[in-house]
Amino acid sequence: MSSYAEVPSLGTPRVATGTSHFLAEGPTWDPIRGRILWVDIMAGVVYQGRFAHGGAIDIVEHVDFPDTAGAVAISAAGEWLVAGTRRLHTRSVDGTITSGPDLVEGEDRRFNDGKADPAGRFVAGTKGPGGELLLQIDAEGAATVLDDDLGLSNGLAWTRDGRTLYSIDTLARRIHVRDYDPATGATGERRVFLEITEGYPDGMTIDSDDHLWVALWGEGRVIRISPGGDVVGRVDVPAPNTSCPVFAGPDLDTLVITTATEGMSPEDLAAHPLSGRLFTVRTGHRGIHPNLWAGTPQPAPSLEETA
Repeated sequence: MSSYAEVPSLGTPRVATGTSHFLAEGPTWDPIRGRILWVDIMAGVVYQGRFAHGGAIDIVEHVDFPDTAGAVAISAAGEWLVAGTRRLHTRSVDGTITSGPDLVEGEDRRFNDGKADPAGRFVAGTKGPGGELLLQIDAEGAATVLDDDLGLSNGLAWTRDGRTLYSIDTLARRIHVRDYDPATGATGERRVFLEITEGYPDGMTIDSDDHLWVALWGEGRVIRISPGGDVVGRVDVPAPNTSCPVFAGPDLDTLVITTATEGMSPEDLAAHPLSGRLFTVRTGHRGIHPNLWAGTPQPAPSLEETA
């Protein structure tokens, strides 16, 4: 089909939050505690919410971090890993925030979207003047460069078996794909999976049928893409800057969509007053169990402890 607007609609979203964000991103489902987390990147804030009646989301906590907050990942124990401007921050279960060393260099460059891989490593990209990176960061904090030629590194998604990684270069309007070894983190050659012709691909998630769901910044839309690269469905959102979707809830059957007011004029905001909110919709599809971050390395037990 020539236009994404011509593919079948997969539901009408409802506004889920009363708070409007400048750049809400990275919604992440915590399946252990039953919470939805997301970031407001430039404010450096991570929000935590719970589902309420009718798909609404009640904010139960918001936490300020030392700089920007590009993405958040969660460990099984409840620790958070947050991608700051140049470094990663961890938040322990008691709320203590610890900052790691700088991993990103270059003027006007910061971490952007990131997620845990199937083995619990953290994979995150950067936004800046060009030549942007996609990094794979292990539990010890060592970073491996997967890409170093991106316009703007963005959405990530792994297939159910963890053996295929999709990643987005927003400015090139491309979705990339490569083989991925969950055990070792080794990757195959990067290939172009799909070129987006309307809007700019931003955040991304995957469903239980290995179909991608991609937010189109500037279009007010999330599209569903088959493993063969066909656009087979859409969700229209009453906010043009759709930034990222994720399946959440106990049954992983609620699609949560973040949006932003970044770059919008007063006239744009008047025309789209729900911009910057979160939205939820039941699409008839389910997500897969989210990858959890491996967590902070634990010290080896002493001889006294093992005796």
